[in-house]
Amino acid sequence: MQLSPAPPAIPFREAAGVWARVAAQSFGGPAGQIAVMHRIVVEEKRWVSEERFLHALSYCMLLPGPEAQQLATYLGWLMHRTRGGLVAGTLFVLPGALAMLALSFVYVHFHETPLLAGLFYGLKPAVMAVVAEAVLRLGRKSLLRSWHFAAAALAFAGLFLFDLPFPSILAAAALVGLVAGRLAPAPAPEPAAPGAERVADLAAPGRKPSLGRSLRVLAIGLAIWWIPPLLLFATFGRDHVLVDQAIFFSQTAVLTFGGAYAVLTYIGQEAVSSFAWLTPREMLDGLGLAETTPGPLIMVVQFVAFLGAWRHPGSLEPATAAVLGSLVTTWVTFVPSFLWIFLGAPYIEALRGNRALRDALSGITAAMVGVILNLALFFSLHTLFGAVDRRSWGPFDLQVPVWSSLDPVTIAIGLFAFVALFRWKAGLGMTLAASSLLGLLFFLGSRILLN
Repeated sequence: MQLSPAPPAIPFREAAGVWARVAAQSFGGPAGQIAVMHRIVVEEKRWVSEERFLHALSYCMLLPGPEAQQLATYLGWLMHRTRGGLVAGTLFVLPGALAMLALSFVYVHFHETPLLAGLFYGLKPAVMAVVAEAVLRLGRKSLLRSWHFAAAALAFAGLFLFDLPFPSILAAAALVGLVAGRLAPAPAPEPAAPGAERVADLAAPGRKPSLGRSLRVLAIGLAIWWIPPLLLFATFGRDHVLVDQAIFFSQTAVLTFGGAYAVLTYIGQEAVSSFAWLTPREMLDGLGLAETTPGPLIMVVQFVAFLGAWRHPGSLEPATAAVLGSLVTTWVTFVPSFLWIFLGAPYIEALRGNRALRDALSGITAAMVGVILNLALFFSLHTLFGAVDRRSWGPFDLQVPVWSSLDPVTIAIGLFAFVALFRWKAGLGMTLAASSLLGLLFFLGSRILLN
C-alpha cells in the first residue's frame, strides 16, 4: 500500500507573519479574537483541523487567564514547539500592551475634557453591544445539545443569583459534561480530512509528555514569573503599590478561571472596593479602551494598574510608578499563561481521543456562555444606570439598578451599536467609532444647551 506523502512543514517565518496578522486584527474581546484565529489558521491556511482547534480551545477555556492568548500560544507550540508558542503568544499581546500604555497616559491627562468625556459616553454602550455579541457568537458554536443550554443557564444562575465561586461553577460544568456524555454520548469527532492539517505529529521531539520535561518547564516558568515581583519587593518593601499589584495580579493569574470575561468582574470589584485604585466608571472606561485596541481584552488590567500606581506612587513620580505598575502587571498576567500551555499542552494532546476528557471540556465550554452572559449583564447595568445597589435576600445576592438613574441616550446608542453589528454587519472598528461620535455629539450638544 502506497502511503500519502507527509504535508510540508509550516515555515517559521510564515507562521510569525500570520501571528502578527492575527494580532493586528484581534479586536472585540475573546470571541472576536478566536474567530480571527479560526478564519486564518483553520479555514484559510488549513494548518490545524477544526477538531484540533476546538480541542485546544476547550483546554484554554479550562485554564485561568486569557483564553485567546493561550490559544494562540497553544497553536504556535503545535507548529514550532517552544519558540513557536513564545512568538505567537508574545505577538498576540505586544500591540495591545503598547497601545494601552499610550492610551492610559492620554486618559489620566485628558479624560475630564469634553472631547474625551463625550467619546467615552458613546463608547461604553457600544462595548455593551460587543459583549452581547460575544454571548451569541460563542453560544452558536458551543450550545449544540439540550444539556449544553442547561449547563449555560446553571452557570449564569450560580454567578448572578448566588455569587458562587467560579471554581465551583467550573467543577459543576465538567461534572455535567461527564454525566451527560455517559447518558447521551455524542458521536466521535470526524478525523481531519487530508490536507486539513499540517501540524507535526504528537511524537515529535519536544511534544511527547514526560515527568522530566514537566519539572524543567515548571522550574523555569516559575523563576521567570516571580523574578520581577521579588525585585520590586526587595527594592520598595511589602507595602508599596507595585508589590500589591504584582501579588494581586499573580493571584488572579492562578485563581480566576474562564478568560477575560469571567475575570473582569472579580478584578473590578477588588480594584474598586479593596484597593481603591479606580472607580466603577473608570473600570468601564478601561474596558472601552481595551475593546478599541488589538490583543486580549484582559489588557484592561494594565489600565487598572496604571491608574492605581498613578494615584498611590509612594516615593516615586506618578508617571514612573504608573509605567512600572503597567509593566509588572502585564508580566505577571501573561507569563503564567505561557507556563500553563507549555506544561499542560503535551498531556492534552496525548489525551485528544479520550472520551471522558472531551465530555468534561464540552461541559466547560457550554458553561462559558453563561459566564459571559453574567458579565454582559454586569456591564449593561453599570452602563445604562447611573446607580446600582447590591442587595441580598436569603441565598440570593443581586445587583439591583436604581431605575430613576436610567439613561435613555445610552440605551439608544447601545441599540444602534447592536443593530450595526448584527443587522448591518458593520465592522467592530466602524461601530465603535460611530458610537463614540454619537456620544460626543450628544455630550457636547447638551453642554451647549445647558450653557
